[in-house]
Amino acid sequence: MANTFSRETAQSLGTGNYSKSDGRHHQAKLKRVRATIDYDGQAAADTITLGKLPPGATFAYGVITATATFGAAATLAIGIVGDATAFRAAAIFTAADTPTLFGIAADIAAAPFSEEKTLIATVGAAAAPNSADYLVVDIFYSDAV
Repeated sequence: MANTFSRETAQSLGTGNYSKSDGRHHQAKLKRVRATIDYDGQAAADTITLGKLPPGATFAYGVITATATFGAAATLAIGIVGDATAFRAAAIFTAADTPTLFGIAADIAAAPFSEEKTLIATVGAAAAPNSADYLVVDIFYSDAV
C-alpha cells in the first residue's frame, strides 16, 4: 500500500532528505488573538479592528461565540486589511452561545505572512444590532517564535 506525505512532513519524514520540520506548521504551538465586539449598531461597511498577526504567522482557524444573534440581515466578514474576507466570507451569524468555527482552506495552507497583518471584521448588508449583547472572535495562529 502506498504512503504519501503531507506538505508539512515531506521534507522532514520523506524519502531520505531529512531536514528539520517547519515549526510554524508541524508540532506548532497555537497562539490566540481575542476580540470582544459590543453590539453598538455598527453600520454596514464599518470595520472593527480585532488585533494583529506578527510577521511569520500562519492562520490556523477562528471561532465566533456570541451572547445573541448578530441580526437577521447583518453580515460579518473576517480578514485582514487589504483582504476583508481572508478568513471568513461575509455571512449572517445567528448562533447564540454556540462556538462556531471558521476558516478558508487556501488561507490555512498559505505561506506565512512576511509582514505584520491587522485583523479586521467587516459589517455588511445591514447595521449590527444595538444592544447590551456582544460577540467574541478568537483567531488562532502559529508563528516561528
